[in-house]
Amino acid sequence: MNPGSKTVARHLNEHVRQLLDCRQCPNMLKPVVSGGPVVSRVMLVGQAPGDKEPVLGRPFAWTAGKTLFRWFQESAGMDEATFRARIYMAAVCRCFPGKKPTGGDRVPDPAEIQNCSAWLRREIELLRPALVIPVGKLAIQQFLPPEKLDLLIGRQLTATLAGQTFDLVPLPHPSGASPWHRMEPGKTLLKKALGLVRAHPAFRELLRP
Repeated sequence: MNPGSKTVARHLNEHVRQLLDCRQCPNMLKPVVSGGPVVSRVMLVGQAPGDKEPVLGRPFAWTAGKTLFRWFQESAGMDEATFRARIYMAAVCRCFPGKKPTGGDRVPDPAEIQNCSAWLRREIELLRPALVIPVGKLAIQQFLPPEKLDLLIGRQLTATLAGQTFDLVPLPHPSGASPWHRMEPGKTLLKKALGLVRAHPAFRELLRP
């Protein structure tokens, strides 16, 4: 690790420590979920933890995560342990929002998303990613104007946030509640998107032994 990386690692460790202590949103359920201070030029940005992630202590720890990591195993030969060790895992919101009275997870409200956006901005400032992979509509909309998935998935785009410009390859959410990635054109566009991630120089670097 070069001296610059050591400085980033030190700042990132402090950032994650502060993140885990966050209590800004009274309606969000604790604890905060973090993937840990992984220094990486590749970031994955999810939406918000479900009810299992706070218990298991890591993002994408349940059914959607199994699907997500299978995508990367099949498309790039990267298993879950390697992914977690080499890619910084962020999210739009870092706490479980709770359940809706009608069932399903509550969508974070605009104030909660705004509160949590400072954490994501700081991570981008620290890591200066070359590639960001937003997963699901809510995550994609932190970087791009709202648009149909058909027009976003399967493309490598450019985005700017927190003064940093980087490549963006959006993915659909791997939740079983959404059939988009299991039917056309979603299946084909997902395969194309994963191919773009696999071919990206920053991701290829992570595949080296």
